[in-house]
Amino acid sequence: MKLSRIAAAITTAALAPAVLLASPAFATGQGSAASVDMTAPAAPGQGAADGPDGTDQGGADQDAADQAEQDRKTILAIIADPMASGYMKEAGNKAIADGPAAMRKFIETDQYVIRRDDYRVLISRLANDAGPGLMEGIKQIMRSGATLDELRHFYEVTQHELRDEDNKVDIARIVGIGGPAVREAGKRALKGTPADRIAFLKTGQYLAQAADDRAELARIDEAWDGPLLSAAIGKILGGSATPAELRHFLEVTQYELRDQDNRTEIAKIINGDGAGPELVKAGRAALAGTPADRTAFLKTGQHEARAKDKKAQEEQQEQGKEEGKGGQDENTPGTGTGSDSGAGSGTGGGNTAVTPQGGTAPPLASTGAGDSALIAVGGGTALAAGAGLLLAARRRRAGSAR
Repeated sequence: MKLSRIAAAITTAALAPAVLLASPAFATGQGSAASVDMTAPAAPGQGAADGPDGTDQGGADQDAADQAEQDRKTILAIIADPMASGYMKEAGNKAIADGPAAMRKFIETDQYVIRRDDYRVLISRLANDAGPGLMEGIKQIMRSGATLDELRHFYEVTQHELRDEDNKVDIARIVGIGGPAVREAGKRALKGTPADRIAFLKTGQYLAQAADDRAELARIDEAWDGPLLSAAIGKILGGSATPAELRHFLEVTQYELRDQDNRTEIAKIINGDGAGPELVKAGRAALAGTPADRTAFLKTGQHEARAKDKKAQEEQQEQGKEEGKGGQDENTPGTGTGSDSGAGSGTGGGNTAVTPQGGTAPPLASTGAGDSALIAVGGGTALAAGAGLLLAARRRRAGSAR
C-alpha cells in the first residue's frame, strides 16, 4: 500500500513540467520568471546559442553589449566636463555614433591626445594677461614637448605660482611710487596671501589711491588762489566721487581749470594800471600760446617784461635830463669876440686898423681867410708904435717940467 502511494507521487512530479509548458500563460510570456528553471539543459535543436567551440555565445554578446553601454556612459561624462573643448565633444559624439570599437579607442587613446592639445591651447591663452615671469614659463613648457601630466600640472599649479611672483613685482612697483595710503595697503598685501595680492591689484590699490588723491586735492586747494579750481575742488571733495573720478580730476580736470584761472589773471595784469608795453606784449603772447606759456608768464615772464619796461622808462628819463641840460647851456651868457677897448684913442671893431701917429699906412683889405694873420701882425705893430709915441710924449713933458 505504501509502495503504491510513493510510486504515484513520483509519477505526478515527473508529469508536472509537461503540464506547465503546455499552459497558455507561459506561452504568452506572462508567467513568473521564478517558475523557469534557468539551469535546465537546452532541448535538442537549440544549439544555435553556442559558439563553434561549444561556449555560450549568448553570454559573450551580453558582456559586449554591457561594455559598450559602459563606454558610452564614460564618453558622455568626459564630454560633459566643463574643461572639455569643442573638439573633445565632437570626437566623443563621433565615437559613440561609430560603435563599440570606436568608443573603446576614444577612451583608451584619443581622449588623451585631445586633452594634451587642449591644455596646450589653454596654456597659450594665459599669455594674454601674463606678467614677465609667467610669460617665460609659458614659453618654456610650450617648447619642451611636455606630457599630458606636465601640462596639467602647469595649468593647475605652476601658472598660479608664477602669476603670484609677477603680482609681487607689480605691487612693489606701485608701493614705490604711491602715496601714504597706497604704500601701507601694498605692504600689507606683500605680507599676505596670493589672494590678498590679487585683491590689492584688482581693487585695493584704487581705494587706497582715492584716499591719497583726496589728501592731494586738499593740499592743492590750500595753495591755489584761482577761483575756478578752488570751487571745483570743494565740490568734488564734498560729494561722493569714485576713485576713477578723483583720479581723472587730478590728471585732467585740475589742469584745465588752472589754465582758465591763469587766463583770467593774465588779462587782469595786462589791463591793469601801470602795465608797460613789454608787459602787455608778453601777456598777449601768453594768452595766444599754450597752457605752459601762460604758466611761464605768470611765474617768470611777467617779471622779465616788467624789468624791461622799467629799464626803458629809466633810460627815457635820463635822456630827458640830458636834453634839458643842453638847453640851459645855449641860453647862458659867455665870453665872445665883442667890442674891445684898446690902449689908444677911440674904439673899433675887431678889424679896425690903428694908424700910427706921424705916418700913413695903407688900408688893410679883407681878402678872405688868409687876411687874419696880416690883421694880427698889423694890429700888433700899431699897438707897439702907439706905445712908443706915448712914452716919448711923457719924457718931453718931464723935461720941460724941470
